[in-house]
Amino acid sequence: MTEKLIIHGGKALRGEVEIAGAKNSVLKLMAAALLTGDSIELRNVPHLSDVAVMTQVLKHLGCDVDQQDDDRLYIQARNITSYEAPYDLVRKMRASFDVLGSLLGRFGEARVALPGGCSIGKRSVDLHVKGLMALGAEVEINHGYVEAKATRLVGTEILLDTPSVGATENIMLAATMAEGSTILSNAAQEPEIMDLANFLNAMGADISGAGTNELIINGVKPGSLHGTTYSVMPDRIEAATYLMAAAGTRGDVTVNNVLPVHLSSLTHKLMEMGADIEMPTPNSLRLRCDKRLQAQNIVTQPYPGFPTDLQAPFMTLLCIADGVSIVKETIYENRFKQVGELKRMGADISVERDVAVITGVEHLSGAEVNAHDLRAGAAMVIAGVQAIGMTEVYDLQHLDRGYEHLVEKMQSIGADIQRVPDTSGRVILTEDAM
Repeated sequence: MTEKLIIHGGKALRGEVEIAGAKNSVLKLMAAALLTGDSIELRNVPHLSDVAVMTQVLKHLGCDVDQQDDDRLYIQARNITSYEAPYDLVRKMRASFDVLGSLLGRFGEARVALPGGCSIGKRSVDLHVKGLMALGAEVEINHGYVEAKATRLVGTEILLDTPSVGATENIMLAATMAEGSTILSNAAQEPEIMDLANFLNAMGADISGAGTNELIINGVKPGSLHGTTYSVMPDRIEAATYLMAAAGTRGDVTVNNVLPVHLSSLTHKLMEMGADIEMPTPNSLRLRCDKRLQAQNIVTQPYPGFPTDLQAPFMTLLCIADGVSIVKETIYENRFKQVGELKRMGADISVERDVAVITGVEHLSGAEVNAHDLRAGAAMVIAGVQAIGMTEVYDLQHLDRGYEHLVEKMQSIGADIQRVPDTSGRVILTEDAM
């Protein structure tokens, strides 16, 4: 049976929230575990549907995977029985495409279906393919699969046309045991890249430069990577979601288990809007806001710029901010799916291609809305808690991909939110769908 959220908004959120491990990191670490036959123990692992999908992918390949009731997950890829990740699994989540680099790097062979995930625009695998070919792999795309083979990968210099996170990860994974050194320029600088590099180094890899635009991967001997215990970095996007919910409700919320430097592009904008933010401890942030927010302009950019993953939820704040705001989406061409839903709630938004113009209104009003993708779903929750009246949010499978215990955490800071069965069978049509 499908479910929905019922939110009664208009109440200031107050309290503390513990942030889980990063979804966008743990999935890549799970793929990296394929590079050794030894046991890997990951800690600070969130219980998410995306983690469950990656578990299915690894098990299909022959891995032993065991996620505990706490935050631990064990992986052992000693007895790999297949080098193919099938479409029925990869289509559910783009991050599973990273097994391509790991399988190729360790076994010299991989067949991985072209990826799926949220439908937020074209996300080509061209840079992945070019990078692997530069390392010496023979790569073909046949019948919806990327097929790669290599007798021996050899390090080289690679310049990415754009700082693609996925391409950076797959090249890094494949190059870890290549012969010689690989210099990857214009690499992605996201914190999750640094987390992956740190994890690989803990396994015995030799990678430097993570967090900058140039990675140096000195290949190690095949079979030399070993097991390790590693704690996943905190989820900066989850932390940001609760900070924005606090700002939108004029609340007072502290997020714990965070790395504040990862959130600086957001916190600077929130302070410019009128929120007060302090750092009670080196791993926590407290946001207080007791006045109407002020309009802001944002442009999504690769890290350390404003994250595309925060564009949709941040727009909910601009909907009730004083003045006119402009949002330019430069990463994905189809990431304004929240706009039609926010307009159902009374927002004043106009869109022209990759630019949205938002004129702040006095308040949003509760309505029936859809969570069209993961971050648009987060936007609907934030809009719901700040709106007047009752909001019903549908399509919760997207939220389950990236937010652990969302309802319980929102309730812990005072939100009136419940998850209940949806017996209506209704379909919500928005302006964009008509």
